[in-house]
Amino acid sequence: MVPIPAMKEFFDIVVIGGGHAGCEAAAVSARTGAKTALVTMDIQKIGAMSCNPAIGGLGKGHLVREIDAWDGLMARAADYAAIHYRMLNRSKGSAVQGPRVQADRRRYQEAIQNALKTQENLSLVEGTADSFKLDKDKVIGLYLEDGRFLETKAIILATGTFLDAWLFCGEKKWRGGRIGEQPSISLAQQLRALDLPLGRLKTGTPARLDGRTIDWSRLQRQPSDEDYWTMASYGSGRIAPQIACALTRSNQKTHDIIRAGLDRSPLFSGAIEGRGPRYCPSIEDKIIKFGDRDGHQIFLEPEGLDTPLIYPNGISTSLPEDVQQAFINSIEGLEKTEIVQSGYAVEYEFIDPRSLTSSLALKKIKGLFCAGQINGTTGYEEAAAQGLVAGISAACYAAEKSPPVFSRRNSYIGVMIDDLVLQGVTEPYRMLTARAEYRLGLRADNAVTRLSDQAEAFGALGAEMTAFVTKRREERQQGQKLMQQVVSSRVMQSVGANVAEGASRSLFEWLRFPAVTREHLEKIIPDLTKLSDAVVTEMIDDGRYAPYLERQDAELARLAGGENTPLPDHLNYADIAGLSNEMVERFSTARPADMAAASRVRGVTPAALAAIWIHAKKVTL
Repeated sequence: MVPIPAMKEFFDIVVIGGGHAGCEAAAVSARTGAKTALVTMDIQKIGAMSCNPAIGGLGKGHLVREIDAWDGLMARAADYAAIHYRMLNRSKGSAVQGPRVQADRRRYQEAIQNALKTQENLSLVEGTADSFKLDKDKVIGLYLEDGRFLETKAIILATGTFLDAWLFCGEKKWRGGRIGEQPSISLAQQLRALDLPLGRLKTGTPARLDGRTIDWSRLQRQPSDEDYWTMASYGSGRIAPQIACALTRSNQKTHDIIRAGLDRSPLFSGAIEGRGPRYCPSIEDKIIKFGDRDGHQIFLEPEGLDTPLIYPNGISTSLPEDVQQAFINSIEGLEKTEIVQSGYAVEYEFIDPRSLTSSLALKKIKGLFCAGQINGTTGYEEAAAQGLVAGISAACYAAEKSPPVFSRRNSYIGVMIDDLVLQGVTEPYRMLTARAEYRLGLRADNAVTRLSDQAEAFGALGAEMTAFVTKRREERQQGQKLMQQVVSSRVMQSVGANVAEGASRSLFEWLRFPAVTREHLEKIIPDLTKLSDAVVTEMIDDGRYAPYLERQDAELARLAGGENTPLPDHLNYADIAGLSNEMVERFSTARPADMAAASRVRGVTPAALAAIWIHAKKVTL
């Protein structure tokens, strides 16, 4: 870290905001050699986890691995802080499994801050951004509230939920982007004055509980995964002690207490205008939308090793404090639990992402980029991935180079960017595996293979990551050569594989048969054991998925010419595998007559069109 002087100074890139988007943007920009400044109100809050201290999940875990493939910060910080590992969707194929960790909040911040403080070409600037200076339609600098001026070629807005933000808890309403922190008002005013397309969105967080007052003996225990996997592709691995989470449920009494307090909820009184996230609804929304359910799962997740605070995942709320205390004490195991900090909602300003290019640059103002929740997304992982894109794109802009292309075919990052800039948002956007039509090839375990060569070409890899990628590339080449060995079915049978008599195949092709295991391959080619476990696992998955990838590509090719395929009016969209609840709702309402009409439904994704077309072909045969 280079300390910032009080006088005017020039930077290639200025990043506003020290959240997950801002941290990744500043780090990747500096890694490429661009002189970068990260402006934040409080340096001690850099890398703060505003809501649940957890990283990853379904779709989100893929984003973390892709950020890691670009030598980003999030995965290694998550491993340093991880106190609980859990692979979601473990019973399904590796393409849709979601790596997730519960992190120690303090350790995660420590890891992020240490990474930034030691990053060359990066200065951390403590101060409040007031306004950016324009030369006609081009950014040339940033004014801070204390009078300092940072001259720059490009600015990245990564303001999170701080843009003209309000906090809500019951009847109480006050200014803030996060509890105890002031919002960014002047920047919001400038954006409005520039006639940019702005809107309001809402997010929320649950109460924090005192774990010492929870009756853990009555709750279902969830231990950390014992099999050794990590978020980062390389690094120190698992460092922190592993602890268990626990599971409980709301009940009818809980729901009755919540319903009785709805007239005091800002969500239903009209105090909050912005729409909240569909896939992380408040407990109030759950009770209204799913009133027939007798209970909702609540995951009790520790916030760290040296704190008694517990995050009750599943009961985000902005109900009054007395109602929060009452409904929490109605839940099994929480009858005597004390609230340390009440839950609250945040309403904030965002920019319509359709006003951005695929490099996350504003079309209207040259040199101004946006990343994170300002673009209408929700979640640490979505924010960090956008920060990566904005950071490398801004660095390329400053150097007068073309930015990298993140496509729907090569990454979940590409899926997200394409969805945002083409479709816009009506609610906070969350990454889901169902959004990616090429998801069979976009596994979390092959992110380095998919993206690190591109990252290296753009100078975004540090020395350690470059060495790791080079070694891994060599191992894959060795492994692929070994896997091309052709063997007969009798040889496969001789090592214990239960396969039928038939033609000889390469070992890679034999992986299409579930009966062929890693142990069988290693008996035939002992040299496979000399390769890293990650490389061998990835190659095996490549072989397993090969026939499905061929089918996927063929189906998508046929879809391109299938606009006249009719869609029966009685089609039950809820029965379509791979279709998200969001898409089910939109198509059930629109009832398009054919695939051409389906492609015009607002917000439809290519993945949804593919799923509908495949299902329609089956039901009309």
